[in-house]
Amino acid sequence: MIVPALLAAAGALAGFVALQRRESAALAAATGRRFRLGAGGVIEGAEEIRLEGTGERAVLLLHGFGDTPQTLHYVAEALHADGYTVHVPLLPGHGRTLAAFGATRAKQWIAAARDAYTALTSVYGPTPVVGLSMGGALGIILAAETPTMPALALVAPYVSMPRRARIVAKLHHPWQLVRPWFRARGEASIVDETEKTRNLAYGAISPRLLFELSRLVRRVQVSLPRVRVPTLAIHGVHDNRVPPDAARRAFARLGAPGKRLVWREEGAHILTVDRGRDEVIALVRDWLASHPAPADRRGVAKANEAPRS
Repeated sequence: MIVPALLAAAGALAGFVALQRRESAALAAATGRRFRLGAGGVIEGAEEIRLEGTGERAVLLLHGFGDTPQTLHYVAEALHADGYTVHVPLLPGHGRTLAAFGATRAKQWIAAARDAYTALTSVYGPTPVVGLSMGGALGIILAAETPTMPALALVAPYVSMPRRARIVAKLHHPWQLVRPWFRARGEASIVDETEKTRNLAYGAISPRLLFELSRLVRRVQVSLPRVRVPTLAIHGVHDNRVPPDAARRAFARLGAPGKRLVWREEGAHILTVDRGRDEVIALVRDWLASHPAPADRRGVAKANEAPRS
């Protein structure tokens, strides 16, 4: 009796795994069909944003996990209108094929954000950072390392993971074998129907990527008390990714002596394109304007670049 039962259980398990892998493959194929790749293997519309300003100010904008600079284009255009030179880099693995996304790691996202910030500051001196979701998490890490950063604006920063996601992340090795890809349910991150259809997020995530995201969140938790940069945090009451209680706990741990927490009733998680985005963008613009970097930054930076006699 035992052997037949074991064989039946093994057969059921094999069938379950096969079904999960078929569904995963179908999801990956459907995701690939949704997007058209352009130059350099980047999804059309997902390219980095570079806008040259009219003055001597610059700002770095960082997008979220599984998303693209497209979610920050309204913010980028508004800050550019204020005279800023704006850079929104496309983070490693993002805005490309699903396979490229799955191959990237948290350390690459951190390194890319750090390199982009270094490139801007080498020309413009101390530069503010605006981060959305995971981009906000990266902004916190950068701010903890950079006390000279003049200002930090966080929009729905991804500072915690739900319990279910943490479990999958912890057990990512067996989960990856059973279900390489599953739905990210990102459609709930935007309420505005027009913006929802424009969004270029994959809509899929792997157990390994969840593990990498959990590593980033742990790094953020360590970084929060070390931040001394004036920080604005904007969270949505109806955020489907970061619950209000988790947002409050993270904000309380933020070490910045000058900090402000603003709650938004409109929109879901991607507040920079959702309903009420104009008010969110106005908050970011006002925060950066009220926390300017030291004057004559470009001249100082260029003087430092001048060849020695």
